[in-house]
Amino acid sequence: MLMGKNSRIMFIVVLILAGLLVAGGCGGGQAAQGEGAQEQKIDFPTKPIEMTVLFASGSGADLLARKVAELASKELGQPISVVNRTGAGGAVGYSYVKEQKPDGYSIVWNSNSINTAYHAGNMNFNYTAFSGVAELTTEPVSIAVRADAPWKDINEFVEYAKQNPGKVRIGNSGNGSFTHLVAVALENETGAKFTHVPFGQGGLAISSVLGGQIEASSQLPAEIMSQVKAGQVRILAITGEERLKILPDVPTFQEKGIPLTLSLWRGIAVPAGTPEPVIQKLEEAFRKVTENPEFRQFAEEMGANIEFRGAKEFDEFIAEQDVALANLMEQIGMKKQ
Repeated sequence: MLMGKNSRIMFIVVLILAGLLVAGGCGGGQAAQGEGAQEQKIDFPTKPIEMTVLFASGSGADLLARKVAELASKELGQPISVVNRTGAGGAVGYSYVKEQKPDGYSIVWNSNSINTAYHAGNMNFNYTAFSGVAELTTEPVSIAVRADAPWKDINEFVEYAKQNPGKVRIGNSGNGSFTHLVAVALENETGAKFTHVPFGQGGLAISSVLGGQIEASSQLPAEIMSQVKAGQVRILAITGEERLKILPDVPTFQEKGIPLTLSLWRGIAVPAGTPEPVIQKLEEAFRKVTENPEFRQFAEEMGANIEFRGAKEFDEFIAEQDVALANLMEQIGMKKQ
């Protein structure tokens, strides 16, 4: 059907208007997207960051934290200062960081202690008071004795403890600490019975082993490497699923028929409520630290394994760990909440 002149003009006008509407809609969408991108782009960090370490200067936790802070500072373009806030199995440090502004400038070098300190009753808040940024490392726990002790491997040690309940005194880094729980888990898996002796830090436990006040210690290999290298101490076995490169002759518990794989994890957390873009910026910086050859070598020498988890996966992992450790603490009457 043929259009009249007026109809053709009207049709052309409608097409032009439709085109303008479509173009305007697209431009509006692009503008909205641009605004969204600008909202996500943050100027962080613009000042120094403070990292709280929960354990004493010179400890394995402290040494790893300082190397992490050094390398992450280069990624973020701002210095990261390390402050040791010790006590109550980590509760002192966690309590401090929890009260800081959730802006990414106060971070904590956290570990399984976020679970154990709460369930032991040392603090009245749990892991949900924080947002995970990234897990960086895991470390096995070792059972160590004096070099001249009669036990040559972990099975001999366990058998003696089974035949002499309570006679073997085993030191740890504090009641309800992860090293304490590993020794308790060893009891559960083998039927052995130890007398558990808490110390404020691993160095005191190994000194007592050398002095003959206790028979063994449950602690991180990094804390006793100098004594191992000096031939003063023998490590009978480590947790985890594979041997450490720095201790190639030391078997895992699994190798000796004992299904004990609990390992200490370490990572970065911030107060809950920290903006997601800030967490993402921190996560990326700490991911790059774990990829840095300098850090990988340092961690290996410290007896730590690189195991990176991003923020979301890290939060889920901590929640799973909380259930497992709470159950273990409840079994031994140490769960207060």
